[in-house]
Amino acid sequence: MPDAETGGDPLTTARRIVVYGVTGAGKTTLARRISERTGLPWHAVDDLTWEPGWIEVPPAVQRDRITAICAGDAWVLDSAYLSWIDVPMGRADLIVALDLPHWLCLARLLRRSVIQAIRRTPTCNGNTESLRDLFTRDSIVVQQFRSYPRKRRRMRAWPADPALPPVLLLRSPRAVRAWLATLPHDRQ
Repeated sequence: MPDAETGGDPLTTARRIVVYGVTGAGKTTLARRISERTGLPWHAVDDLTWEPGWIEVPPAVQRDRITAICAGDAWVLDSAYLSWIDVPMGRADLIVALDLPHWLCLARLLRRSVIQAIRRTPTCNGNTESLRDLFTRDSIVVQQFRSYPRKRRRMRAWPADPALPPVLLLRSPRAVRAWLATLPHDRQ
């Protein structure tokens, strides 16, 4: 499906890309790789939504930050939070939706969280995860279980929504790698 603005396939010529998926799907890794391959600027959403000490940025400030980024001609976002999802979706050329199996996302999340907690690797803005907090009521693991069905339904409905840009639904790591290999190098 050619893009009227660029004349190319929006799956490979998009300049404003939202990578969406459940926690642990690999959104940040894929967004970073898209940026590295294409030269498009990547914005880590967690850095925009969490301050040091795991203090959540007020939703209105989050929205302002995302609006400023999305006003640009080229960007890659590694997520879209529901409180401001309309902003990037209204400007995106492409939504890359990671519709990976639950067991895979959970395994990736647990592996990443445990390794980062043990190594005290910063997740965003100097914040680190702890093993003690990994299985509390508010932990990222519990949030993943709560949000997985809802996010999956949302992603699977998007391709049929004519108000949205093209949606690329990727259902396996192999499909992710294959699509990434189709992207042209440094198009900035």
